[in-house]
Order: sequence, then structure tokens, then C-alpha cells
Amino acid sequence: MYILAPSLLAADFTRLGEQISETQAAGAQYLHIDVMDGVFVPSISFGMPLIESIRPVSSQFFDVHLMIVHPEKYIEEFVRCGADGITFHLEAAKDPQSIIDKIHQCGAKVGISIKPGTALEEVFPYLEQIEMVLIMSVEPGFGGQAFIPGSYERIRRMREYIDTHGLNVKIEVDGGVGKKNVREVLNAGADVFVAGSGVFRKNSISDNISKFREAFEEGKQE
Repeated sequence: MYILAPSLLAADFTRLGEQISETQAAGAQYLHIDVMDGVFVPSISFGMPLIESIRPVSSQFFDVHLMIVHPEKYIEEFVRCGADGITFHLEAAKDPQSIIDKIHQCGAKVGISIKPGTALEEVFPYLEQIEMVLIMSVEPGFGGQAFIPGSYERIRRMREYIDTHGLNVKIEVDGGVGKKNVREVLNAGADVFVAGSGVFRKNSISDNISKFREAFEEGKQE
């Protein structure tokens, strides 16, 4: 099953609750929530109060992506506020194993994210213990960036490793994913597709999501 995860970074915050409801009604299973601290990445986004405030308006899976230093300090609080899954950056983790254990102990799913310049092999030792690996297809920190073409090969290599070793872990792709390239990302081996502008900009949210769902259906039939 292919999963669409609209990224809140691209939403209209004057209509946030309404737009979240639109994404759910249109069939988006996840909601991707980027938490940025201005240290690990240059930008600052939102945090626990926002997650807690929107939790009552959505039954979607809250896919919380921590682009922060010292992620281990905040896991319990993010889960308390409504996170269903927490993805931390391998590059920000001094002890990835302890973070994996803590997220699971708090009852959430675990994801590990890697930047475009991080070797895939660095995350291989942890794949048996996590539910999702996030391949960044842009440099993290800003929305609206163009997809890095070399990411297709990284997705393919990760898919091959996961399948060869019989692992039950989803591949999520974040950065520059839109209606024009979703099929290529899908064919490379992705399971979860983070899309910001492709969902919240130009046409209506429901129309935009329907285009992604069409691509997903076509991908299942191939």
C-alpha cells in the first residue's frame, strides 16, 4: 500500500484545521509534521503546542519528523502531544539505539532519516528494529526545494537491501515530491510520499490528492 503524507509546512495556517480535514477526507493516510530547531537545520518551524492543538481534528497517522539536535530529550512529550510515529535524524543521534528503544517504549513507531550526503550503509544496522527509513531527497530545512535526481538511485538501493534481507520497513521520501515525479519515486521503491506544495498549492487539496491516488492505483496494477 502506498501512503501519502501531506507536509504541514506548505499548509495555509490561517485555515489549518480546515485543510487538515480536507486532506483526511480526500484519503491522505498520514500527516507529515516537520519540527525544526534552527540548530540542526537553519529554519525554525513548530513544535509540541501545534501538534497537541491539531490532534483532535484528525485521526490520521501523525508522522513527526524531528530535524533537531538531542531528539532523545523530547520523545516522551511529542508522543504525549499526539505523535504516532517519530522520525529522528541519524546525523543528530549520538546513540541511535537508545533513541529507537525510547520511542518504542513510549508506544510510537520509529523512523530514521538520512540526509542526501549520508551513506545508506550507515542506517543498515538499525533497519531490523525500525518501522520506516526516511530518505531525504533535498537538503533538510526548507520547503519547496527541487528533488535531487540522485535520490532515485538511493531509493532503489534501499529497496533492494530491504527486500533482499526480508525486512518489514517502509521507505519514506521527503523533498520535491509532486505530481510530476511521483511515479518515478514510486517505481524506485518508495512506500510513503511526503508532499507539501503538491498537496496544498494551486488546485484544490482534494484534486491534488486525487492525482497522487491515481498514480498509486496505477502503480499497484503494474
